[in-house]
Amino acid sequence: MDQVGVAPSSISPSAPTKLPQKRFYRQRAHSNPIADHTFDYPAHPDDYDWSQHYPTIGDRLVEFADIGCGYGGFLVTLGEMYPEKIAVGMEIRVKVSDYVMDRVLALRKLNEGQYQNIACIRTNAMKYLTNFFRKGQLEKMFFLYPDPHFKKAKHKWRIINSALLSEYSYVLRQGGLIYTITDVKDLHEWMCKHIEQHPAFVRLTDDEVKGDVLSEKLLDSSEEGKKVTRNKGDKFVAIFRKI
Repeated sequence: MDQVGVAPSSISPSAPTKLPQKRFYRQRAHSNPIADHTFDYPAHPDDYDWSQHYPTIGDRLVEFADIGCGYGGFLVTLGEMYPEKIAVGMEIRVKVSDYVMDRVLALRKLNEGQYQNIACIRTNAMKYLTNFFRKGQLEKMFFLYPDPHFKKAKHKWRIINSALLSEYSYVLRQGGLIYTITDVKDLHEWMCKHIEQHPAFVRLTDDEVKGDVLSEKLLDSSEEGKKVTRNKGDKFVAIFRKI
């Protein structure tokens, strides 16, 4: 694998630590989720060693999953807001996931005792989600600025669709939440339509969304959200509860 920048394994424990620079981790904005990438994944959730990512996890479980976490801005926010919760970012792009891994390692070194509750793994959540999580394990799932796959022939690649929603329902606990945000109105309507039509989910009212402490954080915590703000774009938010 060609990697420009610092790989996680090359960071010396005694070396000065700085936050990684995204310019060394540039990659194409999109990745084909249907293609045959090479991933390591467990045959069963009980087979996975989460302590390799969270040294202090003990017998706790991951409860938050940021699907397609990008460069990890929102993941870091989750770690700060919920220090008692374990959150994972899942990212399919190799250089982007490398950046988030390096970012977390640097944050841990720069802030002793903090950011032990967040990590990133490179995987394809569309294929291997149930290999990592037990039934009813997750409390929150986040789909922030997912790839819109504009062409109709590629709509099947969208991260929200009828088949995948059944998997999301499986790994979410009763009362668990799905958070979505996008700057593409057509994609927002697509996601809302498919989730509302699924029998396992109900959409939160506008007042409930405003009352959720994370609803404002969805707007600008991620790098993509900040980019949309700079470009003065629209943002469409919707939250759904598993019933």
